[in-house]
Amino acid sequence: MTRIAVIAGAGPAGLTAAWELLARTDVTPIVLEATHATGGIAQTFQYKGNRIDIGGHRFFSKSERVMQWWFGILPPQGAPAFDDVALAHEVDYATEVVVRALAPELLEGTRLRETPRAAPDPEQEDAVMLQRPRLSRIYFGKNFFPYPLGITLIVAWRLGLMNTALIALSYLQAQLFPRRDETYLDAFFINRFGRRLYETFFRGYTEKVWGVPCREIRADWGAQRVKGLSLTRAVVHAVQDLFSSEFRKRQEERETSLITRFWYPKFGPGQMWETVAAQVRAAGGEVRHGWKVVGVRMTDGRVSHVTALSNADGQRVEIACDYFISTMPLQELVTITEPAPPPAVQAVTRGLRYRDFLTVGLLLDKLHVQESGQSPQAMVHDNWIYVQDEGVKVGRIQLFNNWSPYLVAERGTKVWIGLEYFLDETDELWRTDDAELIELGVRELEQIGFARAADVRDGCVLRMPKAYPAYFGTYDQLGEVRQWITSVPNLFCVGRNGMHRYNNQDHSMLTAMMAVDHIITGNENDSPLWDVNLEMVYHEGAN
Repeated sequence: MTRIAVIAGAGPAGLTAAWELLARTDVTPIVLEATHATGGIAQTFQYKGNRIDIGGHRFFSKSERVMQWWFGILPPQGAPAFDDVALAHEVDYATEVVVRALAPELLEGTRLRETPRAAPDPEQEDAVMLQRPRLSRIYFGKNFFPYPLGITLIVAWRLGLMNTALIALSYLQAQLFPRRDETYLDAFFINRFGRRLYETFFRGYTEKVWGVPCREIRADWGAQRVKGLSLTRAVVHAVQDLFSSEFRKRQEERETSLITRFWYPKFGPGQMWETVAAQVRAAGGEVRHGWKVVGVRMTDGRVSHVTALSNADGQRVEIACDYFISTMPLQELVTITEPAPPPAVQAVTRGLRYRDFLTVGLLLDKLHVQESGQSPQAMVHDNWIYVQDEGVKVGRIQLFNNWSPYLVAERGTKVWIGLEYFLDETDELWRTDDAELIELGVRELEQIGFARAADVRDGCVLRMPKAYPAYFGTYDQLGEVRQWITSVPNLFCVGRNGMHRYNNQDHSMLTAMMAVDHIITGNENDSPLWDVNLEMVYHEGAN
């Protein structure tokens, strides 16, 4: 009889698991997705032909397994994209590529088909990955500063020479007398950047993102986002880039925060996962949208049945399964499991906290960026910009034109941006009417000197609940939950919310791939899945 794997969630982790199962096993995946979107937080939302990437997803990983997986689904470009020549982008054009797809029938024991072909032209074909220049900066007091922050002559001038000297002394003091206890984020940042730089650029923004003081956030989050990065390294990389173009290309040698180029699907990250979902369906798997997992039944210590509820008509179905792969929030998983997990596990999951995410999309004729001492700029080339000013609620601005020109319906004539707000579902701002949020966004752009209301042509609002698992609350007791999960042989929790870990999509994918590895080998000890972030040298610097 056919073995069944029920998968909760059609995000990067869930769809990777489904694809891998079909490519490498005889297990049939049934993916249950509560929403009507594909890709989870890596979906691409469309508004009148304009596309929004929720949070920004750079396709770059130090895992060769993940990079080749991506390129097999959407191969790298072989010719210039719409803006490559005009903006003099440095692109490593491919010549031949290998496209990997799933087929309905088995051939020599596999559904996987590999087809060599010429690299695609993004102006002629849609299934293509673009290589894009990375530029992220901090916009503070109508001045731009590099992100990650490094002290250069220009930065020193903008900060003021006296302030720069004090920053250098503060950094030196942190190196000579580091804090021994790095349990919390404030100590982690101070040890790497010095107190003065931390208070100038890190504390305000981080607390805007999380809504709590840095002294309450576990340092695990900082270690995961800026692993190996320090002020010294940032300065060294900046100097080396001045003298060596080859150094810029050796991206595998640097922290991800310092990469100069990355890959990106022509129509945003959702294109990757929509393509994967289509392949899963074509190969005999199922991806059911609008079905929420509402029950997990255990029999003899194993998951035996999963119950799903249809959002459309309230229909309930119970699916017998051999494996259950969950990307749903741990809070929800523990609540719906029968028999109930131990009381200690329930107590921990009740105390887990999340940060929610809201994007205001604005379509403009042009920007009006008022940098100190310069004429207003109609466009800048950043992928995203960190807004440090404490007088506004917006935390970050995405410029979708610079991620891919094809995200903009009227490319070449309109500027399409996303204003990102970090908040809780209980906040008044979350419940604010869309029209008022759009007005707020426009007002804040004018306040920081970034755009004019007269240039705004349209807008929309997108809300993403539980976007970021928080590193406070009962996070420090998560081991109780992990111990229970790993005691259930056919339960695999993967991905960002599935593990309550601020994973990037490549980490989420690796946990899914490893879950399938365990299913293939019959290894019921899935503890290594929880160590992926601890063992890897690569950690994303922003997203």
